Amino acid sequence: MRGTTFNILHDKIVLLAGQAHPALAEEVARCLDKSLGSATVEHFPDGEISIKINEDVRGTDVFILQPTCPPVNENLMELLLLIDCCKRASAGRVTAVVPYFGYARKDRKDEGRVPISAKLVADLLTIAGADRILTLDLHSAQIQGFFDIPVDHLFAKPVMIKYLSNLKSEKLTIVAPDAGSIKMARSYAQRLKAGLAIVDKRRATGRSTAVEHLIGDVDGSDVILVDDMISTAGSITEAVKTVKKFGADKVIICATHPVLCDDALKKLEAAEVEQVIVTDSIPLGEKKSPKIQVISIAGLLADVIENIHYSQSVSRLFDF
Repeated sequence: MRGTTFNILHDKIVLLAGQAHPALAEEVARCLDKSLGSATVEHFPDGEISIKINEDVRGTDVFILQPTCPPVNENLMELLLLIDCCKRASAGRVTAVVPYFGYARKDRKDEGRVPISAKLVADLLTIAGADRILTLDLHSAQIQGFFDIPVDHLFAKPVMIKYLSNLKSEKLTIVAPDAGSIKMARSYAQRLKAGLAIVDKRRATGRSTAVEHLIGDVDGSDVILVDDMISTAGSITEAVKTVKKFGADKVIICATHPVLCDDALKKLEAAEVEQVIVTDSIPLGEKKSPKIQVISIAGLLADVIENIHYSQSVSRLFDF
């Protein structure tokens, strides 16, 4: 047991996982020096999900690790049922550990007659019985306000910076591939003592973008493009072309969530990039490439889970 404890609600931590990312859950359990809790997830012939927790969770502090990555609806429903199962089994507290929060791109009404999907998912998780949410690099930070329960919004920056700090470059520039990534890019630039530039992007459709120009100077620089996710890879590969056009030397892509839909992998392999650095918030499965470097967030999640359990500060983990 770690040092002095403060206001421990439940003496025992139970880490459970759905089928979305068992490898990450196993690694988090290893970092916590605990065994992963046993749960059976099966399907009825019509596709409905059947779940059973195979151990006593009464009064315990339960953490359910389940990113809502593709297949999004399947993994989300599985998470909701796992939460409900634990609450009905009298768990003391249930924290949903959602490294990748799906439906996050619809966080507002940007046109008429559309849902605010992120808000609906927040409500579903709360109604299912989650007492707390632990997530990583939300597509939009305002989603935290959609919950009426505590949300711990983590950043992959600590593990990314540790890796990026080993890269040798005489002139380094951090580039935001769009306006939404400026805050993230600025924090990386400050930590790495690098320059900052922004790609001015205009979205044409949900699947295509038109890039206008570059704000800042990348001529002769090694460039790191930072973003929260790579979905179809259209935006990020267009940004690569833009920085190359303006004189960038080596280009590295750094993104937290490798969603990699459609032909994203082919686009990345064809792009003039040295490396694509991502975390294991989402399992890559067969989507592998020599260009892709996966950085584990298991240790980060384990540290935060311990701090939550022992009612200690989470934010201090990011003061570095």
